[in-house]
Amino acid sequence: MTTQGIFLLCLSHISLQYLYCPTYSLCVCVCVCVCVCVCVCVCVCVCVCVCVCGSSAKRSSGMERSQSSTWDGGEEGRSKLVKAASTSRLLAKVVKNSDRHKDPVVNQAKMSTREKNSQAEGNHIKMFMRGRPITMFFPAEVENYDDVKAELPPERLRLEWVYGYRGRDCRANVCLLPTGEVVYFIASVVVLFNHEERTQRHYLGHTDCVKCLAVHPDKIRIATGQIAGVDKDGRAVQPHVRVWDSVSLSTLQILGLGTFERGVGSLAFSKADSGHHLSVIDDCNDHMLTVWDWQKKSKVAEIKTTNEVVLWVEFHPTDPHTLVTCGKSHIFFWLWGGSSLARKQVIFNMRQIEIKYDKPKFVQCLAFLSSGDILTGDSGGILLVWTRSATEPPSGKGPKGTRPPIVRQVKAHEGSVFTLCQMRNGTLLTGGGKDRKIILWDHDLHPEREIEVPEQYGTIRAVAEGRGEEFLVGTSRNFLLRGTFNDGFQVEVQGHTDELWGLASHPFKDLFLTCAQDRQVCMWNSADHSLEWTRLVEHGHCADFHPSGAVVAIGTHSGKWYVLDAETTDLVAIHTDGNEQLSVMRYSVDGALLAVGSHDNFIYLYNVTDKGRKYTRYGKCTGHSSYITHLDWSPDNNFIMSNSGDYEILYWDVPNGCKLIRNRSECKDIDWATYTCVLGFHVFGVWPEGSDGTDINALIRSHSRRVIALADDFCKVHLFAYPCSRAKAPSHKYSAHSSHVTNVSFLHDDRHLVSTGGKDTSVMQWRLVEKSSSLGEGPRRADPAPRPLSPPYVSLGVIVTVL
Repeated sequence: MTTQGIFLLCLSHISLQYLYCPTYSLCVCVCVCVCVCVCVCVCVCVCVCVCVCGSSAKRSSGMERSQSSTWDGGEEGRSKLVKAASTSRLLAKVVKNSDRHKDPVVNQAKMSTREKNSQAEGNHIKMFMRGRPITMFFPAEVENYDDVKAELPPERLRLEWVYGYRGRDCRANVCLLPTGEVVYFIASVVVLFNHEERTQRHYLGHTDCVKCLAVHPDKIRIATGQIAGVDKDGRAVQPHVRVWDSVSLSTLQILGLGTFERGVGSLAFSKADSGHHLSVIDDCNDHMLTVWDWQKKSKVAEIKTTNEVVLWVEFHPTDPHTLVTCGKSHIFFWLWGGSSLARKQVIFNMRQIEIKYDKPKFVQCLAFLSSGDILTGDSGGILLVWTRSATEPPSGKGPKGTRPPIVRQVKAHEGSVFTLCQMRNGTLLTGGGKDRKIILWDHDLHPEREIEVPEQYGTIRAVAEGRGEEFLVGTSRNFLLRGTFNDGFQVEVQGHTDELWGLASHPFKDLFLTCAQDRQVCMWNSADHSLEWTRLVEHGHCADFHPSGAVVAIGTHSGKWYVLDAETTDLVAIHTDGNEQLSVMRYSVDGALLAVGSHDNFIYLYNVTDKGRKYTRYGKCTGHSSYITHLDWSPDNNFIMSNSGDYEILYWDVPNGCKLIRNRSECKDIDWATYTCVLGFHVFGVWPEGSDGTDINALIRSHSRRVIALADDFCKVHLFAYPCSRAKAPSHKYSAHSSHVTNVSFLHDDRHLVSTGGKDTSVMQWRLVEKSSSLGEGPRRADPAPRPLSPPYVSLGVIVTVL
């Protein structure tokens, strides 16, 4: 019997099995063709049918499917599956070694009319989330579900502006480049900001949080280090160092993949040998110190430093064989030769020069004086000068030299000395923690001038030399300041200091609003990339503008919600609905109603008058069994669609007392004014396979109804074509955030998209561009997702040919 004959016999057997078992709930057919060529070709076709029958078996099947998201087209889908398997013309060939293997082809065009009609008879599709079925009805516009396509949108995103700076838990992460740009980082983006031209460029090579940076002696090449992470499939994202060109933004080397454990805590280029080497501190338990010949991508030396925190590493500026590290309760001098590193531990002892000194809890920072001596700042506010002899190896068996390692101490600040910055003219700037002072010291370490950073900016984390008499200051409240001793400070960069979720775009201006757990409400101007105003309220979680643009409503974690004047920031109204977190605020299209979704499972409705300045309770939508996550209005204010934490899609009749609509198919043709619900027929294709229901945080349809933007739990912003009604639809993916992306919003003209980060506290502004103009310009882009299978979303068979 020929190979084709065996194959057709197996398909006939499958069809007969289905006829005698009408209660099949799942039929998976796997056809394996094995060809063994030993002078004569022997072909064996194995057909495996798995049948799950009866109601109890169906329940078991549902439990199995609870592990992933599955789409089911109903009974018609199962019938269609088997009929397609029995009637489709599958082309399978035994190919020779020189032939190219081809995948099986299912010829949908040659299916019978009866098969096409049965495929279109169903009026819904089911999606399973953690075993729970979610039924979505086909709208009338979908005459044949087979005709529904899932394609990539022609639009793309290009990162245009990044709002924010990471200062709260980093240090020494600001530097002025010869181009006049200030380099710093937030999330996984390294920003090059020109404050005179108000422009930004972005290095986007990193895959997780950037934690430190170092600038090469040539002031062009930069090294940045990132932490470890986990991708959406649970695979480790390895910490590493990237060395890149600040002019072209091209990556020169990637160091340490598979070497570092938790993340890169500190970096430094060598200076005495023109930056040929790079020292790296790994944030693992042993805080490994490694030295790299970075141009050859080779690790030349490695040693354990200490189990305590290491905050700083530096090469000696004139001695290429000496490195210094400092941190909790220690400062170590390292002698490096070839592949070996040897530690010389010094003692905090100045008794020989009769100066009392207590060992500090932390040695926070270090720098080198023109004499070659080492200067350190510690948690007690003390500057210590360590003689250069402390770095020299001991000779003989006697005492280690005749000079004490510490030759001078200076009380510099109240509280910690967080950072040191040596100026080009040899003077020194120190930045204090508790006292928030920046002090200028002369060559002999005598204070000359000082200035205090205002309290609202936080404590000092980084100080860098600017142009002329200017200096740059990074603070613990994520401000980046430019200042002089004469004129004080000017804010260059600022952002939130805690996780942010609330995001709303102005209905007709280039403005958007954010609110966060830091209690700040911020109004941003997207045109000139500036902050219009900020106000402290409560821990904010959601927001929406009134259609008039005159006021904005902000929901908080306590159940209170505020209405602020969008220009003056005056408090217009304050109300309370329950005592749990409010998750969504949404005005109706004409602004006559406001819906407030809460974590107490209710949607509260208010009548709105006087252009959003007066509110009276209208009703309450009761019926959800979990907290409200998203909701949208119909254009006529008559209906609301809402999603909840247990994956419900419910519809509400607003004029009839906020009544729950039991027959959900009645709402299949409503043309929703906005689309932010993450569950629904027009958007269900955005869900990844295997999702647990929490992978998507926010979704929004553009005003043009061409695309959908999505914020996921894996640091990605996605762009889908709208509608998105096919399972596993492809999308453009963009990386810039280093934490879960909490929200997305198109601005009023659809030219820009704004996304907000969770723990990374960042706000990203993206420009929508056509595909042709975005190539080679935007952020990293993943390859498009594979095109979805034709319905009913299950492969008819897998044919494996083994030669």
